[in-house]
Amino acid sequence: MTARRAAAPAPTPAPGARRLRFGPVSSTFAGDRKHGQSILGPIERRFINWAVPRIPGPILSHHLTLLTLVWSAGTVGAGWMARRNLAWLHVVSVMVFLQWLTDSLDGSLGKHRRQGLVKWGFFMDHLLDLLFAGSVVIAYSFLVEAEWLRFLFLVLLLVTCASMAVSFLSFAATNRFQIAWYGLGPTEIRIGYIALDTFVVFAGTELFSWGVPLVVALNLAALTMLAAQTSRTLWAIDHEANVDGGPR
Repeated sequence: MTARRAAAPAPTPAPGARRLRFGPVSSTFAGDRKHGQSILGPIERRFINWAVPRIPGPILSHHLTLLTLVWSAGTVGAGWMARRNLAWLHVVSVMVFLQWLTDSLDGSLGKHRRQGLVKWGFFMDHLLDLLFAGSVVIAYSFLVEAEWLRFLFLVLLLVTCASMAVSFLSFAATNRFQIAWYGLGPTEIRIGYIALDTFVVFAGTELFSWGVPLVVALNLAALTMLAAQTSRTLWAIDHEANVDGGPR
């Protein structure tokens, strides 16, 4: 009589592959799938779907991505020139618009042309987004002379970088890339930059004495809320996954 072989135990799924109540956490890279709906998101998507097939063939997605280097340099240069003539802030607005245009189209163009630069695109696109955001803050900092206002611009630069880092670190932990919160995303922020440029050209820089502290306070509050919310979510995911098998 042949001995019956015991069935091999089913392999325990890796923690990253479990389906939790917070949603599936997959090992498949998902940096090209953005989450969060901004107010202008649907309009922006319709424009992208219309524009991508019409982009000339020689222009590829990585060309659009790398153009942010040009827009960043132009923003800093225009901010420097605006020290003597505030009309240069209109050039900053043009740089913001062009950065929105190329940043909005590059990923969709890559998918449309099947370039396959998914991970490179995620890395370079968001690295340059961070560079551009810093360039805008630096450009505005040229317009103030008071030391305490320059210090606040340094704080704002730090908060801007930290806020973007929260998105990247959260994505690293969940493979879910969130780009908009409470209806506000990169597009709405860029519109705010353009509105500020226009207002300062006509009203002058006096508003910075109260406007900069207000913006810093609002950004600090938003960063605190975002970091706290992300921390609670990741804590709950860790608790539910129970990777270490400890008592719960």
